[in-house]
Amino acid sequence: MPLDVMGLFFFAYRDFVGDADALLERQGFGRAHHRVLFFANLRPGMPVADLLDILKITKQSLARVLRQLVDNGYIEQKTGETDRRQRLLYATEKGRELFEVLSATQTSRIQAAIAPLPAEGKRTVLKFFVGMVEPEDRALLDRLKLTDDL
Repeated sequence: MPLDVMGLFFFAYRDFVGDADALLERQGFGRAHHRVLFFANLRPGMPVADLLDILKITKQSLARVLRQLVDNGYIEQKTGETDRRQRLLYATEKGRELFEVLSATQTSRIQAAIAPLPAEGKRTVLKFFVGMVEPEDRALLDRLKLTDDL
């Protein structure tokens, strides 16, 4: 077993989300809220159906989180222009600002970890993460433009 990789992965993830978790808690939010904010900022206009597929959660789970974000002015839902049944998600200015604050420490942590690596280091890290994703979800990574640097 790759216990070293598993252990390091645990500690890296714990510290990666820790700072954001503390900020979210002060808002009365959790990691699910952060995930919705992440994707609404990554892909403005993302349909709720796509977000459900990405997060692999139920409509009921997402509805509670989404309602809190909408009610507090972080996310705006719009009806699709071609398909009126679609609900499209957009971060409001308040939602973009919170996302920037949440991402600042994570960005610093990633940049500090990648900076001392050799020139191909970032690509190696990206390839590692792509390799951790289920093969059937890898096309989704491309559509989200998360693999553009590979």
